[in-house]
Amino acid sequence: MDKKNALRAGALAAGTTLMMLLMSSPALALTRDDGDDPGAPLSAIQTLGLYVLIPLALFVVIAGLVMALDKSKIRVVKPSSSVKPEADAKA
Repeated sequence: MDKKNALRAGALAAGTTLMMLLMSSPALALTRDDGDDPGAPLSAIQTLGLYVLIPLALFVVIAGLVMALDKSKIRVVKPSSSVKPEADAKA
């Protein structure tokens, strides 16, 4: 029973893939649409700068501003002078 279901699933997947490949038309990829005005291609360095370096720089700037403008203080609780630490340890 398992072999029959696996064969059926494989045939369905292969048939679906074959139909998708046959129905797609890569020749239409070169046809320009109305109003299509592509710009100049980006170099590898420009692409890295645009999609990697600029977002990293923005993240660093925002994180730096958040840390610099943080108003909360680390509160250290200091023991009062009237309580002796030895008395707490014995009790």
